[in-house]
Amino acid sequence: MKFRAKIVDAACLNHFTRVSNMIAKLAKTCTLRISPDKLNFILSDKLASGGVSMWCELEQENFFSEFQMEGISAANNEIYLELTSENLSRALKTAQNARALKIKLTNKHYPCLTVSIELLSVSSSSRIVTHDIPVKVIPRRLWKDLQEPTVPDSDVSIYLPVLKTMKSVVEKMKNISNHLIIEANLNGELNLKIETELVCVTTHFKDLGNPPLASENASQARNPEQMAEVHIDIRKLLQFLAGQQANPTKAVCNIVNNKIVHFDLLHEDVSLQYFIPALS
Repeated sequence: MKFRAKIVDAACLNHFTRVSNMIAKLAKTCTLRISPDKLNFILSDKLASGGVSMWCELEQENFFSEFQMEGISAANNEIYLELTSENLSRALKTAQNARALKIKLTNKHYPCLTVSIELLSVSSSSRIVTHDIPVKVIPRRLWKDLQEPTVPDSDVSIYLPVLKTMKSVVEKMKNISNHLIIEANLNGELNLKIETELVCVTTHFKDLGNPPLASENASQARNPEQMAEVHIDIRKLLQFLAGQQANPTKAVCNIVNNKIVHFDLLHEDVSLQYFIPALS
């Protein structure tokens, strides 16, 4: 089992650092899946027991100038590593203005992702900063729990408003209630709503638009005005929104009525799927 990769392009390095920072905000620990053409960051809490689920995917050729890996076997040419997200994010924070970044799977009394950062000094000579990030190699028998989530057919899909605006609204609502209702329809309308014994507060977003395919499939049997809704833990939504430091290229919210809300985001060439289950 081997893995080594190198980034030399400054824009790629900055983008990879941003992705790492986002993952650290979304998941305390995560699984890094390494395959010949992709990297995935995975969080697979059981949705049935109220946990969130995440699948983030990077095409390795968009980031790395060198990329070599050998999985556990020719038939199973993949590596699954469990790591603390913050450790990777912290290591990459030292890579600003770096000349190069190398990541390698090593064994230093225990398995590590060794991150080596080549920095330019004032005298134009370079120095190397090395971080050893402890990882746990996940055995083959557990891989089945870490596959790409199947996306259920949604009742309504809608484009999201500017995420910074949405986060600001949700932060204020959190001061009133821990429960939030998200509702949307096929007329491009999205509502964020909290209801307590004393107060009911709703924020309306209009003219957001609906992804065309989703609208066609659902609208055949669905009144465009009819709302699909899901009741969720507001803290889980806020954690998701806090991780989005840059507004994504694409952001879609898919609602399965009273069951789950699925966010589908694209940050340049990095895709992120995030699932929050309904409160039982």
